[in-house]
Amino acid sequence: MITESFEDVMETLLRCAKHRDRCLVAIAGPPGVGKSTLSGRLQKQLVARGLNTSIVQMDGFHLDNTVLDQRKIRDRKGAPETFDASAFVWLIARLRSGSSDIPVPEFDRNADCVRHDSGIVAKNCQIVLIEGNYLLLNAYPWSHAHSLFDCSLFLTASTDVLEKRLISRWLELGLDRQTAETKAFHNDIPNAMRVLQQSRKADITYQPSELA
Repeated sequence: MITESFEDVMETLLRCAKHRDRCLVAIAGPPGVGKSTLSGRLQKQLVARGLNTSIVQMDGFHLDNTVLDQRKIRDRKGAPETFDASAFVWLIARLRSGSSDIPVPEFDRNADCVRHDSGIVAKNCQIVLIEGNYLLLNAYPWSHAHSLFDCSLFLTASTDVLEKRLISRWLELGLDRQTAETKAFHNDIPNAMRVLQQSRKADITYQPSELA
């Protein structure tokens, strides 16, 4: 299904969760498209309907900067190879079982590092919104997670919108325009194109009108 309606997305998730003790929802899409904002909005609406809902972010599996330096790929931070993808897939498998409270890592953007076990998905959690760029990527080991999701959503936007947003990210951090554009076109935008071109089809493709 392709939609511009948030209500369509909500209805699909509610149908998916209706007859399950726990529903795992993949929220994928390119960097800069607004996955975290969407996840937060969905969580708020689902909780308001009485559904215990947690968010788990792929960013909690960034490899440490020291590892990236050793591998000489720190300038590619955010690319698929800069994540501990196998550990991420293993966590999704644990979330699938739902047999206990499960600690999850979170990424501290201000400190540029992962905070291990800083969040919890409770045993009684009914819906887990799993958010990240590469959840539907057709590449090992990301593809091992595909069968674990009950529902998948792909948030997308036009290339022009993505380029503006990804450059703006760096401008907001105080970089001059030339440096911001260099960083975006060297890493962020190639990552975005890979997600757009090499991800499996989701159950819902969501492109709000403001992201067209």
